[in-house]
Amino acid sequence: MGRLSFNRVLLKISGESLAGHQGYGIDPETINAIAVEIREVVDQGVQLALVIGGGNIFRGLAASSRGMDRASADYMGMLATMINSLAMQDALEKAGVATRVQSAIAMQEVAEPYIRRRAIRHLEKGRVVIFGAGTGNPYFTTDTAASLRAMEINAQAILKGTKVDGVYSSDPKKDEDAVKFSSLTYIDVLNKGLQVMDATATSLCMDNHLPIIVFDLTTPGNIRKVINGDDIGTIVQGG
Repeated sequence: MGRLSFNRVLLKISGESLAGHQGYGIDPETINAIAVEIREVVDQGVQLALVIGGGNIFRGLAASSRGMDRASADYMGMLATMINSLAMQDALEKAGVATRVQSAIAMQEVAEPYIRRRAIRHLEKGRVVIFGAGTGNPYFTTDTAASLRAMEINAQAILKGTKVDGVYSSDPKKDEDAVKFSSLTYIDVLNKGLQVMDATATSLCMDNHLPIIVFDLTTPGNIRKVINGDDIGTIVQGG
């Protein structure tokens, strides 16, 4: 599989990743370990933006399926991503990484508003930019927000950090015959209904030729490896 090394990327982290073994909330040990890894790649001169999900605190889709108004539930989910974004900013700054949080929902006391040109300027100055509150609109996931922001800042790829080491034909924890894919096309992902990103996000990446690399975030050193072009995880690109 031909891999590229990258100079500017967007790293998408699920909210659940921050929960560690406790399964909910934010585990300080886990978030600090991720921050140290991010510092290593920033020290290499890589420009890095982040989008973090909110599933460790609140999941809008799950709440709406239980009768809550979908738009209200999604706005609550956006606020959960802001809690995670501020926690990650704190961890990164403790690790010595200059960080800015930009929110798609106005909350000037805690974060900058999302301004594309300002975000790019921060990246050029070596700062990590965390994009919080999704797209600012209900009915869109943080996967879609990651795709949108990655294209707006001219990122070379989306790196999706998960708890498994790539994309499988079925859940490897439940099916011992699950097969890992080293590479896929966007159409493969959409046709097979694979759990890479939701269909909106995948289609957006396909239309704009933005590669997605799914890798295991829980293995120390993997963020650096995937940015340097090591052959890990699953890459989604092309036709």
